[in-house]
Amino acid sequence: MKLKTTLVASALFLTHFAHAQDAPKYSNEFLSIGVGARGLGMSGAQVATVNDVTSGYWNPAGLTLGTGDLQIGLMHAEYFAGIAKYDFAGLAAPIDATRTVGFSFIRFAVDDIIDSTELLDADGNIDYDRLKSFSAADYAFLFTYAKKTKIEGLRYGVNAKVVHRKVGEFASAWGFGLDLGIQYDKNKWKFGAMGRDITSTFNAWSFNTEKLEDVFIQTGNEIPENGLEITLPKLILGASYKTYLKEKFSFEPEVNIDVTFDGKRNVPIKSDPISIDPKLGIEIGYSDFVFLRGGVSNIQKIKDVDGSDKTSIQPNFGLGVKIRNVSIDYALTNIGSVGETLYSNIFSLRVGLFKQKK
Repeated sequence: MKLKTTLVASALFLTHFAHAQDAPKYSNEFLSIGVGARGLGMSGAQVATVNDVTSGYWNPAGLTLGTGDLQIGLMHAEYFAGIAKYDFAGLAAPIDATRTVGFSFIRFAVDDIIDSTELLDADGNIDYDRLKSFSAADYAFLFTYAKKTKIEGLRYGVNAKVVHRKVGEFASAWGFGLDLGIQYDKNKWKFGAMGRDITSTFNAWSFNTEKLEDVFIQTGNEIPENGLEITLPKLILGASYKTYLKEKFSFEPEVNIDVTFDGKRNVPIKSDPISIDPKLGIEIGYSDFVFLRGGVSNIQKIKDVDGSDKTSIQPNFGLGVKIRNVSIDYALTNIGSVGETLYSNIFSLRVGLFKQKK
């Protein structure tokens, strides 16, 4: 377990440094994981149907559809055998019949990483009492405003997003960005669009060179300089259709496509600079009480052991129970690397609170 912790922590640590030196294709990737077991169980196909406190992440326009005078959402997940912790908390409250505001907090971190940079004392002797620990953590704070328009079924929302990334005493960054989303309902159809990082999100990195200098010189590495990390815009489009198989059985599939503008990616439709990544999610409900969910995403071409190409698809599954204003959701999702299986169990809670009537 210590070896696994060291390998994962080292990879995350180096990724932080590498990203700060240029404008990478993948940036702030912890904000691409998703929140809430409902959305994760449907493989992230949410932009058209999301209608609760998790809308601050998936599509801020959906925040106007939540129930209650105060909506609360919580999620905790552990990845890589508990090495990495992933947490979400959200709040939403209506201002009036057409406007809603919300706040979302996201943290993804590897904690208790051993810092051995001061293991040797002044005489060059190993002193284990000098060992310390630190965290490599990413934080996001989303402030959401959503409003229903005068056009029936049309609503929009916007996020002001603050990102903070920190690697112990070695490096830290602050960033700011904007998200914009819309949803439109027509009969049994639902449509959604989400512009993530529409102005690009800029993370300004600073490094503690005094802390790093000795170790980097001894290992022959170049001392990093302060710099910018840029997250380029992404467009997410989605559509869903809800029908009833019988009086109490509902069936609602949703298709999303993620459109990126940073060059070729390993996705089904790729070009330079635009690539398109499809997702499919399905929710089957019974009497608005219990829900069965599934989805597929992360469709990629990978090399097999014999050198031939094969298509890899990531399936996800989920269950949900709704008791009055309380929803408990579960998802079984694969967060391993492409071609491998590393499933995690995700639980989340959504609650709608109402003021007591006098």
